[in-house]
Amino acid sequence: MPATSSTQSLKAASARQKLQALANPKKTALIAGFFKTGPGQYGHGDIFIGVTVPQTRLVARQYPQLPLAQTSLLLHSPIHEERLLALLILVEQFKKGDEKRRKEIFRFYLNNTRHINNWDLVDLSAGKIIGKFLLDKDIATLLKLAQSKDLWERRIAIIATLAFIKDNRFDATLKIARILLNDNHDLIHKAVGWMLREVGNQDLNKAEKFLKEHYRTMPRTMLRYTIEKFEATRRQKYLKGLI
Repeated sequence: MPATSSTQSLKAASARQKLQALANPKKTALIAGFFKTGPGQYGHGDIFIGVTVPQTRLVARQYPQLPLAQTSLLLHSPIHEERLLALLILVEQFKKGDEKRRKEIFRFYLNNTRHINNWDLVDLSAGKIIGKFLLDKDIATLLKLAQSKDLWERRIAIIATLAFIKDNRFDATLKIARILLNDNHDLIHKAVGWMLREVGNQDLNKAEKFLKEHYRTMPRTMLRYTIEKFEATRRQKYLKGLI
């Protein structure tokens, strides 16, 4: 029996077709370079088809009920935009789901971190799924991720704490930041600095207390990201080690 149009609308293949219709080959080389897909770079081998994030969001909104098995097909795709589409769908389903559905999505996310393997994929989903789910729970999951050998799991750990920051709770961010202070990857330095800056936006005293303890030894990029919005004179004092 042929599939009905409603059944077809819940298929990953249908979503893929809509993304492909938006593909722009002229953009792929530029995007691939931006996401460091060359040999030896963090995004090596990732495939882009030139669909923008706003365009991908529009497609995601057309699949609010996509079953998890079909979303999985998208998340396991070698095409970057298909993985992003899967995550955007999951974010919306998590936002509207009950506790049972949220737990299902949370577990699915953690079981598939190897496919959440570029900084935009992490940044657009970790806080909205992992962070949100753990707001009223133990953060042992984040501590474990922060100590992972996998770059993206470590980034998930710190970016997930954005949900806590937005809830005016900073301990999770500061705990993860301490674990990652000596990380050797620039993408972690940037992510930690970004989250510390967000802490400072909410509670400057809390951020500065952390900084005074660690700013002389933290990676320079992390420090620069953290103090980016500080008043110019104070920013220079931190950079020159005069605090």
